[in-house]
Amino acid sequence: MVRARSDKTTRNGDPYAVITLGNATGQLAANVWKEQLPWIEGVKAGSIVQVIGAIELYQGRRQLKLTAPLRLVAGGAANLAEFLPHIAGDVAALWHTVDGWRTAIKAKSLRKAVDLFFADDAFRTLFEKSPGAPRGHHAQVGGLIQHVVEVGTIARAAADTMEGDVDLVTVGALLHDIGKVEAYSTGAAGFDHTTAGRLLGHVAIGALMLERRLRTLPDGTLTTAQELELHHFILSHHGQLQFGAAVQPMTLEADLLHWADQASAKGNDFAEAVRDPDLFPGDEEFSVRKSWRLDRNVWKRSHSWA
Repeated sequence: MVRARSDKTTRNGDPYAVITLGNATGQLAANVWKEQLPWIEGVKAGSIVQVIGAIELYQGRRQLKLTAPLRLVAGGAANLAEFLPHIAGDVAALWHTVDGWRTAIKAKSLRKAVDLFFADDAFRTLFEKSPGAPRGHHAQVGGLIQHVVEVGTIARAAADTMEGDVDLVTVGALLHDIGKVEAYSTGAAGFDHTTAGRLLGHVAIGALMLERRLRTLPDGTLTTAQELELHHFILSHHGQLQFGAAVQPMTLEADLLHWADQASAKGNDFAEAVRDPDLFPGDEEFSVRKSWRLDRNVWKRSHSWA
């Protein structure tokens, strides 16, 4: 699948293009020089193509050198979902965890708040297909529910250790990224931001979604303070204003949620970095460059602790 096409000009004024090709396992770029431009006529983001070429290393990066024209494949001849990365885990098992947490919530008001979303089949369908991000951590179909289960698992253990409210932090974990179902889109060219996602961001969208659904509850179901605390989870989970939080965490549970969110995101960044062929194109022990997601080089251990 063509993820992106960028038409450019060399310093000498010659036209060329850079196309990014991808499938469920990753992405690879190819430079298409002036004399090869007829090879990609009609090719655009979202096109399904057959490609012949050779993978080469240039300045330590993998790239594709085309050796033949790209062949466009009719859209109906391919299942677009097969070209998108999916999580390796079982989505049904993730839902089993989420629903087990919901069932165990003791406070009826908390249970009603979380069920506004997670007892809604339409929301669940969107939620389980959403990525955790268009690029970056958990950028896969199913990445959002995987991320939320990771965050909930970490936050619940931390709250139990620090004598926090486990049920409360569980609800915070389930609600903190609800805005991503409206902030991100999945299309022929992969994952992207929606118009709302670009204009507002998933944190603000999540707070708006929560407010809309809270208004459907009978008056008195939650107090004003309780509603504000649920909003606080969403608005503070990025921790710092410069990282997208509206406010800093002001409760134990909100702060534990923030660090659990960070642990899941950065843990995923590390796990994927050591599997990245652009960082480890050969048998290197240390990555050949910094991971853009981690802003550092990473080490792939060669020994085993078994």
